[in-house]
Amino acid sequence: MSRTICRNSEEIPRELLDCLERAGKVAVLTGAGVSAESGIPTFREAHTGIWARFDPMQLASPEAFEQDPATVWDWYQWRRELIARSRPNAGHYALAELQGLVTELVTITQNVDGFHALAGSSGVLELHGNIQRDVCSRTGRTIDPDWIEAHREQRPPPSPHHAEGLARPDVVWFGEALDPGTLDAAFAAAGICDVVITAGTSGAVQPAASIPVAALQAGAVMIDINPEENELSRMARWHLAGPSATWLPALVGELGRNRG
Repeated sequence: MSRTICRNSEEIPRELLDCLERAGKVAVLTGAGVSAESGIPTFREAHTGIWARFDPMQLASPEAFEQDPATVWDWYQWRRELIARSRPNAGHYALAELQGLVTELVTITQNVDGFHALAGSSGVLELHGNIQRDVCSRTGRTIDPDWIEAHREQRPPPSPHHAEGLARPDVVWFGEALDPGTLDAAFAAAGICDVVITAGTSGAVQPAASIPVAALQAGAVMIDINPEENELSRMARWHLAGPSATWLPALVGELGRNRG
């Protein structure tokens, strides 16, 4: 199948819209680029200011937390503060709206900010967890935010679920496996979708990068949204060159008008 590169969101190909209108099931994979459009630094950019001397890849590991839990906790608290200053962008809201325009839409994200749900998307599959939640370092059980607040002077707070446990962010660290149930659900959605949309992801991080590939192998059509071309762009039927906060509202707007 030939590939089309689109650079103007005001001139969406009719064939692309027809494809989305016919689609019963749609899967969407979003990456760091979508969050960056809300002003959230990407993971590797989150080492400015007082954190400039730290390697984020070394902070985000069970070993780092074991050796220096206070420093790791403080870094994640700083990242949470950055996220708290931001809000979901137009792309997040467009995906939430798209759920009402297709028979079934599953949003799969590599991002940990929780913005898809905040924008109104339901059933979001968070491959790498959610930085807004905390869990027990020993049991993995969720810790109530009120408990964290009551013990906020301790860095990190103790866990209410285990005598030797500490609170840690509910994110997947280097060396840890993704939640198998979430991963299985993501590949299951990819395996039955008619259209797969990739937005703001470079396709460099596994196993997430294999999800749209699995959709293609099952017969889906791919739409890639990214300012820069990458491996996923080259596999897509349509590469929409530009930010998702521009393209997704344009696509959803056209779909809504056509169905109205």
